[in-house]
Amino acid sequence: MNFANHANERIRRAYQTAVEAHRGQVDKAGVDYINHPLTVAAQVEDDVSAVIVALLHDTVEDTALTLDELRTKIPLTEAEAEALTLLTHDESVPYLEYVAAIKSNPLARRVKIADLRHNSDLTRIDNPSPKDFTRVEKYRAALTLLDA
Repeated sequence: MNFANHANERIRRAYQTAVEAHRGQVDKAGVDYINHPLTVAAQVEDDVSAVIVALLHDTVEDTALTLDELRTKIPLTEAEAEALTLLTHDESVPYLEYVAAIKSNPLARRVKIADLRHNSDLTRIDNPSPKDFTRVEKYRAALTLLDA
């Protein structure tokens, strides 16, 4: 088996799945949402599993797809599935507790740091509101926790 081709096929499937799942969604700047996971994936591009998790990191939380469906479509390794589970925020869990749980998983932690850095970039928004600045402060606290 050619492992490079297998890895490329899994990345292609993750990309296609993310594109289909986020079709019609836009971010806070009004840009096609798929640009966010693509940017996060570009920040972790030296690791196949990190790219796959980055492409899919918001899929379970923000679309109708389930983790089990992703396991079938890609397929995911156990490490990737565990990272995606950790990255899916259950609203009943306080935000910083959710982030603290991510810290213990190197794959999830790496993707979350890239995610937070991209989400903290207010240059993407023409006229940031006070709500945007408050959200960025929350993300800075999360980055501090992940970097500690």
